[in-house]
Amino acid sequence: MTSTASSSTTYEVRIQPSGRTFTVEADETILGAAIRQGIGLPYGCKDGACGSCKSLKLSGSVAQGPHQDKALSEAEQSQGKILPCCARPTSDLVLESKQVGAEGAYPIRKMPVRVSTLERLAPDVMRVTLQKPASEALMFHAGQYVEFLLRDGLRRSYSMANAPHTLTQEAGIELHIRHMPGGVFTDKVFGELKERDILRIEGPFGSFYLREDSEKPLILLASGTGFAPIKAILESMQYKNIQRAVRLYWGGRRPSDLYMNDWVEEHVKAMPNLSYVPVVSDALPQDNWAGRTGFVHRAVLDDFADLSGHQVYACGAPIVVDSARADYTRAGLPEEEFFADAFISEADKAPAA
Repeated sequence: MTSTASSSTTYEVRIQPSGRTFTVEADETILGAAIRQGIGLPYGCKDGACGSCKSLKLSGSVAQGPHQDKALSEAEQSQGKILPCCARPTSDLVLESKQVGAEGAYPIRKMPVRVSTLERLAPDVMRVTLQKPASEALMFHAGQYVEFLLRDGLRRSYSMANAPHTLTQEAGIELHIRHMPGGVFTDKVFGELKERDILRIEGPFGSFYLREDSEKPLILLASGTGFAPIKAILESMQYKNIQRAVRLYWGGRRPSDLYMNDWVEEHVKAMPNLSYVPVVSDALPQDNWAGRTGFVHRAVLDDFADLSGHQVYACGAPIVVDSARADYTRAGLPEEEFFADAFISEADKAPAA
């Protein structure tokens, strides 16, 4: 119901088929209000670049903000689809979003963290472990991400590469950070950051986590450091003794891009229902690569002509995630069974208009 009390306008948003409702202030986005109230709308970039939050407007009206065409095309807008991350309501709304969970989201916290370890996993990948204050609780789903709060209001997002239960054992948040030359944050990580430095983070964010109410076999698809949240999900599955069949496809240009290959091989031995397909697209002769080659998302289709009975979790470069989404739905995967976290860089966001 619309309210104009105290000169502020709020609108009610109902999500179908879950029936969950929440209110949105006129000056905030639909997604921002959902996150604030613990409503599990799917999302990734929060900037109109990835399309993960795309929903169908069943009734009502919105003011759709700047976004990239690949995230929401004009044709999709004409069909009634919107991007809640950059849309503001202008009336009460009913939206269709099949991935909304019944569980409440964990509270979002801001906290200081201390860099406890820095370890090169590959020439351009750093494992950064962060020590949170003992007094600060951080609850999250395996696969979610945190944001670093930088100067001048800048933020940078990185998925947590370890499962929640490990924080009680190691008390550290594990991140896998790829160096993007010229990047405001990654240049610092690879050039200036030292152990014991203090940073500030906020989180958890994101809807990329395992839906445990399903028994469908899983396909986990990762490119590059998209492996980080996949690693967290596998750790959580092992800890919770989840016995669903799962096949991991991890792709990189060179074998060195599969920077924790040994870790995966060890977990294949420890998890009877886990199988692993490493894929390399641009191996050189000196790599002596004898495994699968080509695009990692295509390797899945080589093995599964029909994906109608699966769930897919895809994380990594936007081109990999977008291609997988399109090709897998053509192979029978229900749209609501594709969960994704595209690693959107600042350069990827820039063309939004």
